Amino acid sequence: MVQPQLAGIKVVDLTTVVFGPYCTQILADLGAEVIKVETPGYGDAFRWSAEAAHTPGMAPGFMAVNRGKRSIALDLKSDDDRAVMLDLLRDADLFVVNVRGKALERLGLDYESVKALNPRLIYVHCVGFGQSGPYADLQAYDDVIQAATGTATLLPRVDGDPRPRYLPSLIADKVAGLHAAYGAMAALYNREKSGAGQYLEVPMFEAFSSFMLLEHLGGQTFDPPVGPVGYARQVDPYRQPFPTKNGAISIVIYSYDAWDRIFAVLGDTDFIAEERFSVKGGRAMHQDALYARIAALTPQFTTAELQSRCDAAQLPAQAVRDLSEVITDPHLDAVGFFQRREHPSEGAYFEQAQPVRFASTTETPARMPPRLDEHGAEIRTELATKPR
Repeated sequence: MVQPQLAGIKVVDLTTVVFGPYCTQILADLGAEVIKVETPGYGDAFRWSAEAAHTPGMAPGFMAVNRGKRSIALDLKSDDDRAVMLDLLRDADLFVVNVRGKALERLGLDYESVKALNPRLIYVHCVGFGQSGPYADLQAYDDVIQAATGTATLLPRVDGDPRPRYLPSLIADKVAGLHAAYGAMAALYNREKSGAGQYLEVPMFEAFSSFMLLEHLGGQTFDPPVGPVGYARQVDPYRQPFPTKNGAISIVIYSYDAWDRIFAVLGDTDFIAEERFSVKGGRAMHQDALYARIAALTPQFTTAELQSRCDAAQLPAQAVRDLSEVITDPHLDAVGFFQRREHPSEGAYFEQAQPVRFASTTETPARMPPRLDEHGAEIRTELATKPR
């Protein structure tokens, strides 16, 4: 078996919360050595994002995006600690940072300064907004980006409640983190060919705009516009999970013939045979009526009955589970998605496996999520004994 994909790659991680740490965790999962640089005494703010199970500063969210890393606490306003930081960067392959540009310049950690120290370094700057635009110096958090991209107006289009609302997920942070991870790996591949490092800018606003507007730019795709924004299928108020005798189920009816199959499953083939559904485009035109009829029929069945019938009819379907039930899903159990581990300070906890599996490489032995400055002394010792 060959080494993990990024074995031998050293990453210096000066990021906090989710955007940057999600990127660097993906790199760690793929075998990179990730050294997380944190503020003394407090560390990454995400450490304090919820009540910890045992130790203050070890919140569940922090543990979820910081496995596989070593932590060192450095006061970058201190000459001694800044010298340690520069030593870390001398032979690093990647520097992932989400500090704003002017602060980096004051610390001597801007790209040009670091490039002079290590020309082969790939510098991944995780920013809120592209640095050539008028929002360059503004702060950005997930809520702000959901607002700026129009995402907060999606739910009103579905349920008619005019209040703008956030999707209850750190979705902009996570999407931007994925963009940063693939950008970093592409830059590593480019360096293999060119031998040169480079600067990457990964702006959350642009990354999430690209993600959301992929389908929701809608009629504004054309100039002049040919229709409204929003992908009609996604904002259709009738396209919701269907009620059952004992819960709810998601059934996807996408192709023309799938409508025939779902009404056969539900025992109402006469409804779909009506003339209005037989003419060209009729099923798309009257989709609200079709969804309404399905919702009226599904309460005759239990969720399990409908799941079995849909599986037999080759209709995509899944029971609606409560968030708390996903951890016991039999499929996730079979593939080993949730792994029970023992943390030295937090005790037993569940870790989510890297979802991408490579057949030809060994899995990276994952380090536990680090306590603040847990590896500070050993990292300093390594630097002190490294040949200059």
